[in-house]
Amino acid sequence: MARADFAGRDVLVVGGGLTGRSVVAALVELGANVTVTDGKPEALKEFGDLARPGLTAPPEGTDLVVTTPGWKPVSALHLAAAEAGIEVIGDVELAWRLSSGQTWLALTGTDGKTTTVSMLESILRAAGVKAVACGNIGLPVIDAIRAGYEVLAVELSSYQLHWQTSLAVDAAVVLNLAEDHIEWHGSFEEYASAKAKIYRGAKTRIYNADDEWSVQLASQGNRSSGIGFTVGEPGPNRFGVIDGWLVDDGTRLCPVDEVRPPGLHNVSNALAAAALARSYGVSPEAVREGFRTYQPQPHRVQLVGEIDGVRYVNDSKATNTHAAAGSLTAYEHVVWIAGGELHGADIDEFVASVAGRLRGVVLLGADQDVFAQALGRHAPEVPITRLDSRDDGVMTAVVRAARELARPGDVVLLAPAAKSHDMFTSYAHRGEMFTKAVQASV
Repeated sequence: MARADFAGRDVLVVGGGLTGRSVVAALVELGANVTVTDGKPEALKEFGDLARPGLTAPPEGTDLVVTTPGWKPVSALHLAAAEAGIEVIGDVELAWRLSSGQTWLALTGTDGKTTTVSMLESILRAAGVKAVACGNIGLPVIDAIRAGYEVLAVELSSYQLHWQTSLAVDAAVVLNLAEDHIEWHGSFEEYASAKAKIYRGAKTRIYNADDEWSVQLASQGNRSSGIGFTVGEPGPNRFGVIDGWLVDDGTRLCPVDEVRPPGLHNVSNALAAAALARSYGVSPEAVREGFRTYQPQPHRVQLVGEIDGVRYVNDSKATNTHAAAGSLTAYEHVVWIAGGELHGADIDEFVASVAGRLRGVVLLGADQDVFAQALGRHAPEVPITRLDSRDDGVMTAVVRAARELARPGDVVLLAPAAKSHDMFTSYAHRGEMFTKAVQASV
């Protein structure tokens, strides 16, 4: 669709947050007649006459709805649009239709997306490419296009991918897949189906050979599965690890011990980033330089302090068992800080898999009973401290309890394996409170 095709069209934008503001700005610039709605009137203050708070159906004459991430497709407004035969697309689909020659290197997955896309951005910039990480990482893709970037390192969530219809990126990867966001999609099958859309039309399909879902999704459509990567020794024309080096078909890219944050799951993320970058033609030297200059995102296996020979690590972003397992297995002896909202997730197999690493456990949050029961079954000798406070200031008590359980050489690890909203505004808020409590204890 040409940019000119938006001139004079009546477009409803759903959502007045960061992404909504970017969508509105782009559409107004293109000459569209824009209306914007949100269930929260305060989110519409800056839109003036364009704002129509609380709409449950598109205004008469609307011929396109652009929705922002997070709005469920079963909302009254989206159902009304579908019933009226009005096309509904997401902000990334709109960005794709407005794209004009940019290279799209895209990734998704249950865990590791932001780490991987940030690594990719660092590698591309080390190669001298005018590139930016965008999408679910915080910078809307539309803004990246309007700013004139040549290569887009695009992180896509399942919410964004749900609304895709014509996306056909230059290279794509599904990092991994585990049960998550079922309440939004309705089932795991629908969640997986949304993730699979990243491969539709992709010129290069990259997959994680260590994750069965990544392999399966990449091979859909009677096509060859593409380029694989593994944290083990790879076969021909594959990415993997040989003699302590990340390699591309035998070509050395970077020593494993230079990958940050630590952990086997981040080696996997690094291989995905390298494969995407190499698909664009980046040199091995630039790959290594990109990893050298990469600054890990906060709240992702982040070392925040050391007290009496014990390291304190903030992995508050580990909001499910898949992510928490990755960070827990990076360390030999762990005092584990866990708990929060599980939303029905089964943690039994996960707890059994990490039980041998646990020096002690500190539990907090709404579903700590579930954690305690699983630990009782699989790690009955491991001491547990339970904290009943629902105040975010409880992290001071958490750190105090962890210090009593830890020995020199141990790691105190905040990897909750659960969502944060029972006590905190976000996983970032949870991680910040932990970091402040550690730093106050030094």
